[in-house]
Amino acid sequence: MEAVASLRVHQILVDVLTARSDAGGSVVERLCAASVEALPVSGAGLALMTATGHGGTVAATDGSATVMENLQNTLGEGPCIDAFREGRPVLHSDLASTGLSRWPGFASGALEAGIAAAFAFPLQVGAIRLGVLDFYRHTTGSLAGSELALALDFAAAATTLVLDLQDVTAPGHLHPHLADAAASHREIHQATGMITVQAAVGITEALLLLRARAYAQARPLRDLAKDVVARRVTFRLEEDPS
Repeated sequence: MEAVASLRVHQILVDVLTARSDAGGSVVERLCAASVEALPVSGAGLALMTATGHGGTVAATDGSATVMENLQNTLGEGPCIDAFREGRPVLHSDLASTGLSRWPGFASGALEAGIAAAFAFPLQVGAIRLGVLDFYRHTTGSLAGSELALALDFAAAATTLVLDLQDVTAPGHLHPHLADAAASHREIHQATGMITVQAAVGITEALLLLRARAYAQARPLRDLAKDVVARRVTFRLEEDPS
């Protein structure tokens, strides 16, 4: 069985890497697109992850997939967060019945975007965890055994791609296909540091404040972080009116 899975992963990589030049998009974007064609899912997203959570979206196949990743980045909760932390797939075939109690913010936002089911697969090699490959469906329903196995193969192929991209990149730098996602994480980290000074709170509380305002204003976390870094938005405590 492992040999069959290895052959499937190899074929996925060959198909993605040898796709027509007019297919467009990065190799990671093409892999996400290929996974949606091969699996009974509506869309896919791939995110880098860090010890503090969502590290930025590398690829998303459509608007709903972008919403899914933005919600998890903004709120710090959702299937990709848990899949990364636990090192195993997190599968929710009916967010309305099983997701609202586990991730109230993410599930409610996902349902509003028409996402009925979500499945997250960590990208990992042994103890090394790199990111998460997320899938969503507009309808409820689980992945059958063979479908689940194929989703795992796409996650393994995605892991190989991310590692290979870095392997051909100069030490200390990120491959351009990954750099934008990492830049998003740096901006959020920088904004969080500024908020600790402005609001006189710790790092954890500052990140919560940033996420809460982004969610309340229905803005991507990165966009709000950029405004904080550019000093267009501040979190200074209001002066005591007394």
